[in-house]
Amino acid sequence: MKVHWTDTAAGHLDAIYSYIAQDSQEYAMRMVNKLTCRSQQIANYPQSGRTVPEYEIDQIREVIEYPYRIIYHIKADQIDILAVLHGSQNILRQE
Repeated sequence: MKVHWTDTAAGHLDAIYSYIAQDSQEYAMRMVNKLTCRSQQIANYPQSGRTVPEYEIDQIREVIEYPYRIIYHIKADQIDILAVLHGSQNILRQE
């Protein structure tokens, strides 16, 4: 199934890269690559992620790439990556 990164999720990746790159551009790139590579797992096995506890909606799921949560929405024709959040962030306070 096709995976689409929303503008919000892409912005989160940019922010993660910028934050980590303050210390190491190499590590920042590795982390962003790990996060984006998880979209292949999501494309092949959309149900492999757990239901997001804060919402408990079967179509909204997440996979963990420590310390980040990749939150996605399963639709009939594609999967939308909604957000990439640090595990310590409160998802209910996100815009």
